[in-house]
Amino acid sequence: MIAAAFRAPLIAATVSRLLVDLNRSPTHRAVFSPLTRAAPAAVRAAIVAAYYLPHRRRVERFVARAAARGHRVIHVGAHSFTPVRNGIRRRADVGLLYDPRRRAEANLCARWKAALTALDPRLTVRRNYPYAGKGDGLTAHLRATYGNAVYVGIELEINQRFVRGAATRRKALLAALIASLRATLAAGAADAMRGTSAPAVARRRTVS
Repeated sequence: MIAAAFRAPLIAATVSRLLVDLNRSPTHRAVFSPLTRAAPAAVRAAIVAAYYLPHRRRVERFVARAAARGHRVIHVGAHSFTPVRNGIRRRADVGLLYDPRRRAEANLCARWKAALTALDPRLTVRRNYPYAGKGDGLTAHLRATYGNAVYVGIELEINQRFVRGAATRRKALLAALIASLRATLAAGAADAMRGTSAPAVARRRTVS
């Protein structure tokens, strides 16, 4: 729904991280789960060839093409997180992950959080929670290739209680996410036209 709302390409995958984690670097220990880590090398290589590389290369190609055309890319990678991990309850409904060293990402997430909270004050929205946005992942890989003026990588984390819960709650959250992101991007574009230091998003591509 988010990709459709912004007329952006949807690069999606339905592969469980129990098979292979598409968001991890290929050499990261957690790229394979305990279920597949002990598999023979040939089996792991086949998994990488069939699932891991096609997804990552598709994202990389799109970002490269957009950057070559002079666009600033806003990449939104959507994930879900379990409400309880290792016996500890995660106290968030939505997490916005980013690298705090990259000003455009920090500005966008601060504005998105404010806009989303204003639309639905019942939501608990946190930045760089339940994970650190600068940790290992596809966005970190792309940041190493593209500068702040070209690439803005955000990971949207949604509590699985919305994914598994009633359809009405899930649809309401998606609608709020879309409306708040639209307001955030519009505000950023207006600031760019005024010459402020906000991220220039007038020319953008969003990948969900």
